[in-house]
Amino acid sequence: MMAASNDRLMRLATVLAVASALLLVSMKAAAYLLTNSVALLASLADSALDLLASTLNFFAVRQALLPADDNHRFGHGKAEPLSALGQAAFVAGSGVLLAVETASRLINPVEVERGDVGLLVMIPATIVTFALVSFQRYVVKKTNSLAIGADKLHYTGDFLINISVILAVYATTYLSWKWADPFFGGAIAAFLMFNAGKIAWSAISNLMDEEMPEDDRKKIIEIARQNTAVKNVHELRTRQSGGMAFIQMHIVLDKALTLMDAHRISDDVELALLAHYPKADIIIHQDPEGVPEVHHTVAQQAMGGDAKPAHL
Repeated sequence: MMAASNDRLMRLATVLAVASALLLVSMKAAAYLLTNSVALLASLADSALDLLASTLNFFAVRQALLPADDNHRFGHGKAEPLSALGQAAFVAGSGVLLAVETASRLINPVEVERGDVGLLVMIPATIVTFALVSFQRYVVKKTNSLAIGADKLHYTGDFLINISVILAVYATTYLSWKWADPFFGGAIAAFLMFNAGKIAWSAISNLMDEEMPEDDRKKIIEIARQNTAVKNVHELRTRQSGGMAFIQMHIVLDKALTLMDAHRISDDVELALLAHYPKADIIIHQDPEGVPEVHHTVAQQAMGGDAKPAHL
């Protein structure tokens, strides 16, 4: 039930992101044509790329939520980090184009016109963006979705950009600070490229099957050892694929247990883990206590090392 609710939240978040981006692009395009502000152009370019990125995200999230099938037995969760990489490219491209335009305006300043119109547009645009980011933050907290998290990151950037645009237009129009407009445009360009790097790093980590955070690994071991029949936990391996977690571990049990009892204990540990990680694929191997076993780890294989017996 919780997993189905989270899936609906993720789908709703993508719909709201596309709808918000469409609204913001329309508003900012009209404002830029009336004001000729480079800071407003920066915000318009960012929102246009937000629209492209959110549209990509719309389809990627639906693909990621598809159940496993014969050709994708681990599910389709990798669609999320792939979408995040696409978003990073969009955001970086926006930052580069804006940096070029800002440099041009520094060399040949252009007067900002009708700044009051720009302010009238940017204030409601900022409110819309803040509402969207607040909802996305809630969805990420509930679902741990990388794709929605990437979307939230660049809409957070959009929110800060909107604040910067309001300050730039106000300073240029009412305080006659001619350099305020290109100054804020350049700052926004730097912020966009920094965000693109953060999004790309998170996506690549997910695609490269990086381990779950250390706090999660400690929590997984703690949950398993809460079962009094579990003597020890080792060979823990974890990874994320979109909103899906994959957990593998060995648990050490009394060697006198029957296979049926060992299986029951493993099921109990799995259920306890699923209570905390409802969208997890869990594999548990049982080891008899006190019996040496050979575990040839992935790291040892990569380095050509010899397997060593583990005394359990």
